[in-house]
Amino acid sequence: MDKPINRRQLLGSSAAALAATAVSGAGYAAQTTSPAREYVRRDGIPPRRFKLGLVTYNLAKDWDLPTIIQRCQELHLEAVELRTGQKHGVEPDLSKTQRQEVRKRFADSPVVLWGLGSTCQFHEPDPAAVARNIEEAKRFIELAHDVGARGVKVRPNGLPKEVSPDKTLEQIGRSLHTCGQAAADMGVELWVEVHGSGTCLPPNMRKIMDAADHPNVGAIWNSNYPSDLVDGSVEAGFKLLADKIKSVHINELTCGYPYRELFDLLRNRGYDRYTLIEAQSLASPDPQDTLRFARYYAALWDALSRA
Repeated sequence: MDKPINRRQLLGSSAAALAATAVSGAGYAAQTTSPAREYVRRDGIPPRRFKLGLVTYNLAKDWDLPTIIQRCQELHLEAVELRTGQKHGVEPDLSKTQRQEVRKRFADSPVVLWGLGSTCQFHEPDPAAVARNIEEAKRFIELAHDVGARGVKVRPNGLPKEVSPDKTLEQIGRSLHTCGQAAADMGVELWVEVHGSGTCLPPNMRKIMDAADHPNVGAIWNSNYPSDLVDGSVEAGFKLLADKIKSVHINELTCGYPYRELFDLLRNRGYDRYTLIEAQSLASPDPQDTLRFARYYAALWDALSRA
């Protein structure tokens, strides 16, 4: 996700989305007419229970909170994860009154405040740095409780070269256990993004989950290309983490990542939460281009995720 999409790429993605939508309707019966339709295969394959949402990182980084809610409604995006450091301003330094206002904005809308995307990380070899990140994570946990978010995203960001990988994975897990308990006490969840050089590999993330050993700590499947893939498939890594997946980030649907397989795996597991758009930002400054891109993205997601 390093380069912005230019207009030619936008139009190419649009064409792919329309083509996919045109050919994917056979063999399905619509159950509802709501924006988050479910489709049932006549051969008995489970329906899609998960829905589409948005991570503000990239596409919505310059939107304030009213704009985020308004555009999610316009685009039928049902949930949002608010990434820290962006224009929406939902941060741990909000006052009690401001937190109540954020909570009310979402309560008065159909958009779910799904999560808060912190950058707290626990892989660093310096114990003081780890301790600071734990305390910062606890601040986000309290904020999530106050504004009504379901969970807080944290991450590892790599494996330091000066420490053995297993020691770092164990350290991350222990830190997550501490934060997971704090989250449980507040009635929210703690989600670990499958992220970072080395730490993004599903076998290593499984070690982190085992070291965390807390029912309130889960994983965010991050759709990492190509590190998720084994012989072109995500099944092996997915199965390692399936019991811990609490949220899902998705990015470019035309990048070569096997999204149809991922969506099949999610559907067959009965996953009933959200897949959140974390696509690249657009080169165009025109907000209408962003809205058009999001609509095409949603159409392609709908086609790929049916069955």
